[in-house]
Amino acid sequence: MKMKILLINHYAGSPSMGMEFRPYYFAKEWIKKGHHVDIISANYSHLRRVNPSVKKDFQRENIDGINYYWIKTNNYDKNGVKRSLTMFEFITKLWIHSKWIVDNLKPDVVICSSTYPLDTYVGQRIRKISKKPVKLIHEVHDMWPISPIEIGGMSPKNPFIMLMQRGEDSFCKHSDKVVSLLPAAKEYFIKHGMDSNKFRHISNGIVLEEWEHYEKIPFAMSERLKAEKEKGKFVLCFFGSIHKTYNLDILIRAVKKIRQPILVCFIGSGLDKCELQKMTKGFEDKFIFFDPISKTSIPDLFNYIDATFVGAKSQKIFRFGICMNKLFDAMMGGKPILYMVDAPNNYVNQYDCGITVAGQDEKSLVSAIEELMSLNQDKINCMGENGREAARKDFSYPKLAQKFLDVMMEE
Repeated sequence: MKMKILLINHYAGSPSMGMEFRPYYFAKEWIKKGHHVDIISANYSHLRRVNPSVKKDFQRENIDGINYYWIKTNNYDKNGVKRSLTMFEFITKLWIHSKWIVDNLKPDVVICSSTYPLDTYVGQRIRKISKKPVKLIHEVHDMWPISPIEIGGMSPKNPFIMLMQRGEDSFCKHSDKVVSLLPAAKEYFIKHGMDSNKFRHISNGIVLEEWEHYEKIPFAMSERLKAEKEKGKFVLCFFGSIHKTYNLDILIRAVKKIRQPILVCFIGSGLDKCELQKMTKGFEDKFIFFDPISKTSIPDLFNYIDATFVGAKSQKIFRFGICMNKLFDAMMGGKPILYMVDAPNNYVNQYDCGITVAGQDEKSLVSAIEELMSLNQDKINCMGENGREAARKDFSYPKLAQKFLDVMMEE
């Protein structure tokens, strides 16, 4: 059965615009299967590099076969009142125009996928006024409102948080299915009214085409990394936002204690980059910082490194699981992963594609680095291939998109 799928995501992007990419990747795969996909999103998102030029609500733009309908909202600088107002602006406009959506887009499936849970009310209204059966799926990216409470320090009695809590309770009770990027959130949602049989876990993943057709990393970077490897150094790489929240300060302190020849290369930008660079003073032979590279160059990077580091400061919110895009890239890169994240889902252990360090213990990280560097080439190759095979088999977007389609077709 060919379906008309409507995906509502306030922050949906595309490769040309920037994050977030998940709606685009899924839509592309669903279209390949013969389904029709419409995405409704806001014209402004802090996640995108480039935002569309929009003159009116529901302005249509076709991107690679996907119909994007843009809702005109105000801009904002960062988290705060202005961003909150754009949420209400986006949802209110969709609520008011629900009949237009039903009459013109005629969805068979509505996926409510914004970070915050208020879009469930729009999905429920579309289902109610539609003359044909509509399946309503709520997709959970982040745990709202518990994330702004535990991470942002907001009070549960804050009116904004109380409103978000009502939205979460509502999607738990009224959605036909709940799809979560976080695998261990099921019991939490059950406590908020979800039937246990509604929960499905579908992670992020990798786009195979991006690993078959990619750009070279900058020439100066490749030459420097080749030169360091020719000196006999083990090259450990971190790519992404340069923040201490990813345990990069612990990594630097640990590497300073390594006596074997090693180079840690940091690729990216971020608020803590200058501070972390200062931490490496006097140890310039062990550390190097590069500017960010394009996402399309990540596959080539793995031709010049020996392993990757993926870390995150321990947080209570991780009890629901974690879904880091850089981990799937690291797995697909085919090199061992040094993993320093405390979460119930540990793909590095599950697929034997690296070494895990529990907690944030510097001494344990030193031991893990030394263990990684002592592995023979056969074991290194085996770990790398384990990660790559898992990425292809279980975390490629064609597989994930089919998994999502199966959820849509369930009774």
